[in-house]
Amino acid sequence: MSATAGGNAGENLYPVALRLAGRRVLVVGGGAVATRRVPALLDAGARVDVVAPELTPALRAQADAGRVRWLARRFRPTDLDGAWFVQVAVDDPEAAEAVSAAALERRIFCVRADDRHAATAWTPAVTRHGPVTVAALGGGDPHLAVAVRDAIRDLLAAGALPVAAPEPASRAGDPAAGAGAVGRVALVGSGPGDPELITVKGRRLLAEADVVVADRLVPGLLLDELRPDVELVDASKIPYGPSRAQEEINEILVDRARAGAFVVRLKGGDPYVFGRGGEELLACAAAGVPVTVVPGVTSSIAAPAVAGIPVTHRGVAHEFTVVSGHLPPEHAASLVDWPALARLRGTLVVLMGLKNLPAIAAALLRHGRAPETPAAVVQEGTTGGQRVVRAALAGIAEAAREAGLRPPAVLVVGDVVSVLTGGEDAAPGARHAG
Repeated sequence: MSATAGGNAGENLYPVALRLAGRRVLVVGGGAVATRRVPALLDAGARVDVVAPELTPALRAQADAGRVRWLARRFRPTDLDGAWFVQVAVDDPEAAEAVSAAALERRIFCVRADDRHAATAWTPAVTRHGPVTVAALGGGDPHLAVAVRDAIRDLLAAGALPVAAPEPASRAGDPAAGAGAVGRVALVGSGPGDPELITVKGRRLLAEADVVVADRLVPGLLLDELRPDVELVDASKIPYGPSRAQEEINEILVDRARAGAFVVRLKGGDPYVFGRGGEELLACAAAGVPVTVVPGVTSSIAAPAVAGIPVTHRGVAHEFTVVSGHLPPEHAASLVDWPALARLRGTLVVLMGLKNLPAIAAALLRHGRAPETPAAVVQEGTTGGQRVVRAALAGIAEAAREAGLRPPAVLVVGDVVSVLTGGEDAAPGARHAG
């Protein structure tokens, strides 16, 4: 899918998409414009040569990593030999004209950043939405092109425009679904609770899903946006204990995918941060089901952030450690080295630890963490139910109990808790206690 709008007055443009994978593209210039243009060329698979006496730090990093070849000098006409396409990203009209003249002689299409009307090709305003690329040309007016691009981008993001041709109505429950074809699974992190904090890719895949298997911490508004024909499996209502429930979830993912469906396993936070995403990937791999993993914003960083707590801060904390507190420190099955954590000088973030908060605080104190160490508990971070309690480590368990905090909640221990003044009001509309 593409969209174009106009050229110069009296001039009709012929829109086209270039397949540049494995083909040589020359970029002349190493400044800000080149820095903007090169990533899209690399994303298209082009072999990019940049000719310029100097490069921006970003382009230098691309060259150092071997993603582009840097010719550290001024342009020579022979640089165009073997090129399919050239981008002129210099602000010197004479130098730019020399490049476009050499390109014209070799019949190579040339984009000029300094003078679009002297170019033989234009770069449109572009937005990408999965397999859909929208390219808008504004009749010589770049601002109009951007406005059209942005309007279409917003419609795609809202699901108001289709992103693929309609498929047959067969679903996982239909005996004819798939006809032997294997579907696929996406493990998608939905973020810490605010529905707007899911990634763009995660939201797009959710809009394409045939089946959604959702955790209880998934933002409800995301589920409200699903198509009416999507099968929604509430993983929090699967019976049995945790291990049996996980086996059941694995079976659902595999069975629906084998029936030809596209299954999204939607998880709170990130799939791999105490989310058992690794177990689900292994189960799908063993069954021959392809899996895509879409990382999510983890509450271990997001909840402190919206409470005004940076997990690292210059001169205060150069490390942060994330652990699970679902088991008390003295539990035989706990894999957490609490004595080692107590000796660290950085930030400690504990997920799923509210129930065991008294034992966790006691263990840290017993193994050497100072009683006056600042601590905070953030309940339902990034949501309308957010509350924050702050106290010294020695009193944080009692403060959380008195405030009546409930899961999900994140414990933060370390000097970063008090490094920002007024930080607890950083999230508009959030409610705070303590």
